[in-house]
Amino acid sequence: MTELDTLTATRDAYDAIATVYQQQFQDSLRDRPLERAMLGAFAELVRSTDDSEGEGEVADLGCGPGYVTAHLHGLGLKAFGVDASPVMVALAQASHPGLRFEVGLMAELDIEDGSLRGVLSRWSVIHTPPQEVPAIVAEIARVLAPGGHLLIDFPATDGPHLETQSYDHVVATAYRWNPDRLAALLREHGLAEVGRMTIEPLPTDRRQFQEVELLARKA
Repeated sequence: MTELDTLTATRDAYDAIATVYQQQFQDSLRDRPLERAMLGAFAELVRSTDDSEGEGEVADLGCGPGYVTAHLHGLGLKAFGVDASPVMVALAQASHPGLRFEVGLMAELDIEDGSLRGVLSRWSVIHTPPQEVPAIVAEIARVLAPGGHLLIDFPATDGPHLETQSYDHVVATAYRWNPDRLAALLREHGLAEVGRMTIEPLPTDRRQFQEVELLARKA
């Protein structure tokens, strides 16, 4: 399957389940105190970055129906959402009319160089084949202002000997990353790791994967 085929299949799949997805996950942060804490730390760092040359905006890439974009806004950030799924974007616009949402591709962002103070990528690269993720990281580095921060979330591999692992996702094939490998990829594009959080799965979770939240800063 080509890159375009993969993207089209993933977009169409999320278009088809967008309404159900919104209903199922719109309150998901309520039961995730550790993730809320990391989002809070991200917001605090973004707000305190006085040497940033950006306009203070933060992009939520793969925003889905927009509830995390709205959460960032509630934390005092000038946040907007980008998603490849037109249906997701329409739901986000209807649910949060005071915020900006747009259809776009993570590897081809319609955003000026160095114009963002922060980028959130919350599980948004999991359906991207590993060989195509460097192009997305390069694009994130391009749009971040010096001193800007990236918070990227992803499921981790089963061990350090595995750089990536694929798994069957209910929507489309998804991929797990070794945290050190992804951190190295960020460094290759000028994004230095600031910190990371590893969240262990609950015994009742369907997927027994560790979740990693990796925070990085553009030099």
